[in-house]
Parts: sequence; C-alpha cells; structure tokens
Amino acid sequence: MTAPLYDASVPVFRQMLDALADLLRKGEAHARERGLDPDAMLAARLAPDMLTLVGQVQRASDHAKGAAGRLAGLEPPPFADDEGNLTAAHARISRTLDYIDTLPVRAFDRAAERIISLPFGAPPMPAARYLYGFALPSLFFHVATAYAILRQRGVALGKRDFLGNYVPQ
Repeated sequence: MTAPLYDASVPVFRQMLDALADLLRKGEAHARERGLDPDAMLAARLAPDMLTLVGQVQRASDHAKGAAGRLAGLEPPPFADDEGNLTAAHARISRTLDYIDTLPVRAFDRAAERIISLPFGAPPMPAARYLYGFALPSLFFHVATAYAILRQRGVALGKRDFLGNYVPQ
C-alpha cells in the first residue's frame, strides 16, 4: 500500500506533464505542416494579461515539482524560467518528471500530517488542503490553458489529448 497523498499527486502530475509534452509535440507538428516556426507559438497567449504558452509550461512544472517536493517534506528545486524554444520547454518537463521520480514513495508516508507553507505568503495549510485546493487545480489550470492556446492557434486537439495517458480501470 502506498501513501494516499502520493497516490493522489505523483501519478496525476506524471499524467498531466506527459499530456502537456504531447500537446507541445502536436503544436510543433501543426506549425511545421504549415511552414511556421514552431518556437514562435511559445509566445502565444489567450489574452494580453495572461501568461504565454511557455509561461503555462513553466507554471505547470512549478506546481508539479513544488507539490511533490513539499508533500515529500522537501524543498523543491528552483528552475530558471529561461525556456526560449520547444527543446528547452520539453527539457523542463523532463527535468520536472526526473525530479518527481527521485522522490521515494515512503517520503509521502507522513504527508497528511504536514503543514505546507508557500513562498509567496499564503497562509500555511494542511497538506491535503494544499494538494486538493491549490496544487492540483493550479496544475490543471495551466495545462488546460496551454491546451486552449494551442487550440486557438488551430492545433487539432480533443479531450483525449488533454487527458493524456489516462487509462480507465
């Protein structure tokens, strides 16, 4: 038996980051088929006051590695927000997945007892509240926004693309 907060977090982070990487690959293929620069789509955004596509990738990465690390009782590693092309965006997703894979399941055994403090001044909260009320919704928001940016640019995507490697039991 694994730790409940591990089961509720790490597999979901992996699924959504894998799906995000696939979304970017489909966006790249779409751009190439039309003779466009695939890296240019990283600057696309839904509205002037929203993050760009690369910003969505960065925040999705931050929420996944941040939550996984904090739930495991560790300080997540900082990543510079310097991805200027799709290769670097994919590398960031890979680094995030690699970091998550270093966290032993047993580190999550006492996760439910942890109080999580965030670096931007939010009040400390119980780990389950942090995961279910902040980390997971934030991750879904940024992956969904990346999906929407790509759809806005004409990339043929559907719900299955967003869900990624989800396999019903």
